[in-house]
Amino acid sequence: MILTGAGKLAGVIGWPIAHSLSPVLHGYWLDELAIDGAVVPLAVLREDFARVIEGLQRAGFRGANITVPHKQAAFALAHYCDAAAIAAGAANLLVFHDDGRIEGRNTDTVGLTNSLAESLGTLTGRKAVLLGAGGAARGAVLALNALGAAKVHILNRHADNAEALARALQSLVTCELVPGGFADWTAVAGTVNLMINSTSAGMKDNPPLILDLAALNRDAAVLDIVYNPLETQLLKQAKARGHVAIDGLGMLMHQAAPSFEAFFGVKPNVSPGLRAALEQALRRV
Repeated sequence: MILTGAGKLAGVIGWPIAHSLSPVLHGYWLDELAIDGAVVPLAVLREDFARVIEGLQRAGFRGANITVPHKQAAFALAHYCDAAAIAAGAANLLVFHDDGRIEGRNTDTVGLTNSLAESLGTLTGRKAVLLGAGGAARGAVLALNALGAAKVHILNRHADNAEALARALQSLVTCELVPGGFADWTAVAGTVNLMINSTSAGMKDNPPLILDLAALNRDAAVLDIVYNPLETQLLKQAKARGHVAIDGLGMLMHQAAPSFEAFFGVKPNVSPGLRAALEQALRRV
């Protein structure tokens, strides 16, 4: 049972954290639903993470959203985790319960699943190529599988990392996982219906993703999980070629909804008004 009452508090923890849209996102829902509460951004070093979590529990916080670089530490700290967190080996949501136990959840998968479904519908029988083999890639594989994808090519700068990810997840999914390196891009691109960038390339202050989309099917969609900037170089290139281009804001909004419900007890609505508020916030950063 989660704490109830007025003035509900939750945190969002990362390093750095100033760029996070979570306070704006949750603040929009709090205002919309007239809930007395707040989501507090907390910049926390790796070595301080466990102590900060203990402090938040003692202070009566209801939980915290967890972002880079603490998702694996959050998973390890939780007393128990949901299936998505176990599959990903990472938790982006910690829920504090009255008995003192901490529940770890991973909402990245449902966030990407709902964003893709909103933009493309089902992926039954389709093929995808996924760039990256980190924590975000794990969630992406699970999302693609949930939407019915038949085959997912996992390409990473270091092919052995892609192979390790495919081995770890193949028994958990029904889609075929085919690992490889970035050198395989040209051979793979012409065979897929969807491309997903799950790397941090193109994120604000990071180098852009250098990739020639000429080999990609014209009817293939391109999704970049990066949301700052909202239109990455990859998405600009995709739009110029006529591809359906999907930014990372949809995933951000949809992954936040289960967190808000866990913290404040109400299921929020992912709406055009919310997106407009986040786009405005992004223009200010």
